[in-house]
Amino acid sequence: MKQTLYKSALIALLLLLGLDISAQTDTISNNYYVEKPIDYNTYLNLIIDNNLSFAAEKFNVDIAEANVKSAHSFPDPELSFEGTDNGERRMKMGYEFAASLDWTLELGGKRKARIELAKSESEVSKSLLEDFFRNLRAEATLKYLIALRNERLYNSQLEAYNNMQEIARADSLRYQFGEISEVTARQSKLEARTIFNSVLEAESEYQNSMLDLMLLVNKQPGDTILKPIGDFDRFNRDFLLQDLIITAQNNRSDFLAALQNKSVAKRLIDLERANRKIDLGLSVGVEYASYVRNVVAPTPSHTPVSVGISIPLKFSNKHNSELRIAKFNQQQIEYEYAQIENQIEIGVIQAFRQYNSMRRQLKAFNDGILEEAKSILDGRIYSYKRGENSLLEVLDAQRTYNEIQQNYHDTLFKTAAALVELEKSAGIWDIAF
Repeated sequence: MKQTLYKSALIALLLLLGLDISAQTDTISNNYYVEKPIDYNTYLNLIIDNNLSFAAEKFNVDIAEANVKSAHSFPDPELSFEGTDNGERRMKMGYEFAASLDWTLELGGKRKARIELAKSESEVSKSLLEDFFRNLRAEATLKYLIALRNERLYNSQLEAYNNMQEIARADSLRYQFGEISEVTARQSKLEARTIFNSVLEAESEYQNSMLDLMLLVNKQPGDTILKPIGDFDRFNRDFLLQDLIITAQNNRSDFLAALQNKSVAKRLIDLERANRKIDLGLSVGVEYASYVRNVVAPTPSHTPVSVGISIPLKFSNKHNSELRIAKFNQQQIEYEYAQIENQIEIGVIQAFRQYNSMRRQLKAFNDGILEEAKSILDGRIYSYKRGENSLLEVLDAQRTYNEIQQNYHDTLFKTAAALVELEKSAGIWDIAF
């Protein structure tokens, strides 16, 4: 009868402790921020509107378009004035005043060449901006996925801590009733403290990953931090490798920029050839000479008008260094274009294989290995409470379950990250979750 009362008291205490576990769980986290849930599409829109690097990159397009307008300009005319005192006070030779207008007439299509070059450079800047956003979008998506993964890792560590904390509290009571040794009770308590440290580490990584999101959207944390929401269930795709390669070669913005760079190189050669043509200097002038009252050679006032043309002697054309540099630049860009083309194909193949490899790894977890590990752990804990298992067997089952659970969350993340990398490499994007 006395033993029955002891067991009843033990059960009552365990029930009370079970009610206190959730309260203790709330004290584990020492959050400094209020978490504000945000979905993926809203997050991407914040990136587009607020990211400082993207905003700075947009100015390159504005600068290129301003250069196009500048290329339309003609050479500025030059207006000059001149006055001369011929010695009016001493010799009565009078004064002279002159005004002239000089202008350079460009020949050889220089202005057209400048305009075409500026337009080509403007198209390159637009493609580079698009490529910058392609990489930024992929980077932002990976940061979002990292935060989701870290949240799940934190929750799994928290679950393990709660399980071990419950066992430690029960062992403390069982030791008091003489059912287990002091060493066993102390060991379960030590294991709970060890897992608690892992919980703190996982929580820190989770909060830091949310701070990374704040940096990308250019938001100061203050007392609120963005908390991503979503799951990893929408990252299963079927692709044909050859279709991906063709799509990448047609859609990749960096490949388009490389192709447009070839046009820029050609336009630069055209400009250098145009610059070798002569320019004509045109001038028109008017002078006024006042009345000369000198007794030796008196001269009436007069107003001569002059029109002139100047033709430069292009001796510098024998040194065609600028044209040679432009041609070397064109050859260099041809090689770079071929290299980018090869890199795109290799990159797509590597990303395709990595994604399919991760899908196969994930399939192993979906075959029930996680549920089986959880079932074994629950069975070990139940048997341990009944005195049928040792604490070592429970700890071994707990570690196995923790490892499988963490590997599962990590595999989910790597599969999603592999899809992000594959779609970035192929120049497509349909990520949504």
